[in-house]
Amino acid sequence: MNQMLHNLCFLWILFNRYVATGEVEGDLLFAANNLLMEVEKDSKSMKDPNYSKILSSTLSAILGWAEKRLLAYHNYFHSDNTELLECVVSVGILSAKIMVEDISHEYRKKRKEFDVAHERVFSVDNVFRQIMEKVKSSKRSSNKNQQNQLPFLSILAQDVSTLAFSEKAIFSPILKRWHPLSAGVAVATLHSCYGNELKQFVSSIGELTPDILQVLRAAEKLEKDLVQIAVENSVDSEDGGKSIIREMPPYEAESVVSNLVKSWIKTRLDRLKEWVDRNLQQEVWDPRANKERFAPSSVEVLRIVDEALEAFFLLPISIHAALLPDLTNGIDRCLQHYISKIKSGCGTRSTFVPSMPALTRCSSRSKVSGVFKKKEKFQKAQSRKSQVGTTNGNGSFGIPQLYCRINTLQHIRTELDVLAKRTIVHLRSSESHNNNIANGTGKAFELSAAACLEGIQQLCEATAYKVIFQDLSHVLWDGLYVGEVSSSRIEPFLQELEHYLEVLSLTVHDRVRTRVITEVMKASFDGFLLVLLAGGPARAFSLQDYETIAEDFKFLTDLFWSNGDGLPADLIQKFSTTVKAILPLFHTETDSLIEQFKYMTAESYGSSAKSKLPLPPTSGQWSPTEPNTLLRVLCYRSDETAAKFLKKTYNLPKKL
Repeated sequence: MNQMLHNLCFLWILFNRYVATGEVEGDLLFAANNLLMEVEKDSKSMKDPNYSKILSSTLSAILGWAEKRLLAYHNYFHSDNTELLECVVSVGILSAKIMVEDISHEYRKKRKEFDVAHERVFSVDNVFRQIMEKVKSSKRSSNKNQQNQLPFLSILAQDVSTLAFSEKAIFSPILKRWHPLSAGVAVATLHSCYGNELKQFVSSIGELTPDILQVLRAAEKLEKDLVQIAVENSVDSEDGGKSIIREMPPYEAESVVSNLVKSWIKTRLDRLKEWVDRNLQQEVWDPRANKERFAPSSVEVLRIVDEALEAFFLLPISIHAALLPDLTNGIDRCLQHYISKIKSGCGTRSTFVPSMPALTRCSSRSKVSGVFKKKEKFQKAQSRKSQVGTTNGNGSFGIPQLYCRINTLQHIRTELDVLAKRTIVHLRSSESHNNNIANGTGKAFELSAAACLEGIQQLCEATAYKVIFQDLSHVLWDGLYVGEVSSSRIEPFLQELEHYLEVLSLTVHDRVRTRVITEVMKASFDGFLLVLLAGGPARAFSLQDYETIAEDFKFLTDLFWSNGDGLPADLIQKFSTTVKAILPLFHTETDSLIEQFKYMTAESYGSSAKSKLPLPPTSGQWSPTEPNTLLRVLCYRSDETAAKFLKKTYNLPKKL
């Protein structure tokens, strides 16, 4: 027996007594740890094989005991006995170190160096499993009691976060002495353990629910906590903690949430598109359907849009601002589809304006009267008969239905402004509040709003020209100034037009009423000019007819002014300018009119007009200085001079 063997035996006695007495006398373990330091020195100089065998068996037992404690150090140690933890780690590391350095031992190949990080991974992993079982057990009991509890993985995330911060505060300061990234190793282990559970959970998700969002938010918060601990623990390390962070692949909870919300948005938009198509199929565009006189389908569609926006902002997510454009752009497309259907098939200005007959010249007034007397009666009778069907039986494209469509577009336009403002309010009060983004959301639904404006303009114009050139064609195109001017004046047209304007005023929304009436006025002025300049051979005007025509036009403008209760005088003045500029041509002497025509034609065509006057094309842009306009006044001039000029210059016939 020598001092070295004595130290080894005494070490075993101290350690054995500590274990045998229930591990309550910490001084025994501390003494054993101090003596182990002496044994370490002895083992370097002692080469006796017998000593090595005793050393190996003794240290193997001590190391096995230390490993067992450290594999579950959360069970054995706490904030009140951290000194004991430090001692156990020291004992384990010294034992492992001595065994590795004892090269004379025959079982050297089986020896391993004690790895604090490795043991720690197992310990943290075990604690994680214990926490998970505890949470599961708690959930089972709470389900029996039918209590409303947080989802399992949400509770687990909270408990794991608590464990991580406890690890950082209690154990890491001690273990860092042997492993500089001890806290990082622990949180990386916890990150991996929770990540495995989360991965299984995400793979089973079918649709977005509040519970799913709670879990993903809890996972996101846990990950931030764990990464923060790892980064703080690695500040002084060589790579700044990059190696630990690489061992923590992101949960990508935000990406999962984003994909789920996008799927949720797509479902809502598909439902909206389905509702739009279904309601459009059932819509009859009857202005009597409600007191506001717009389509019930628009109420339903806008209700679903509002519900979708409300539901979106009720989702407990922090990425409302990022995903809102997906929703609003989709809604915008659905509404554009609805708006396009509102105006589809309703026609435009050109749909209703009659094609211009070929140019002819007039015979004498007496002959004109006789030729067209019977034809006039026939046309009026036929037109009145067909007009009944046009007004009342034209399906969803009659005048009342067009009014309803206009009202509907105006209603949608107004509600879009409300929805856009409400969306900004929602966004500013959401978790993803961002002034710049919120202010930019004022552009939400801008394509639908623009489509409404375009649609209103198209329908106002189509309605106006349908009224003037289709519904009232029997008193305008087929009646006004046919035969004798004095016996086919504008009163019948004004009487029926006034009735339409009364219905229009009672039916169309007040915000667009003026626009529709203005379009009707423009159409009536166009119709009046077409009668004068393109009314066909049934019309012939003498210089004496000018006063009658001018008076009739004044009656027409007065109808829209309505003693100050109708359209503004400046608006009437603006759109009557062309007619008022052309009317004086009807009391210009024929010779003077011919000279003006020659001059304007020469101005337009230059030297090519000197030998022979070319036939100016019809532009439809009537003007007292436009050759085609002057030519048309001559064509309808009941005058031999005009007839001879037209015959000689262009060989125009007297009838179609």
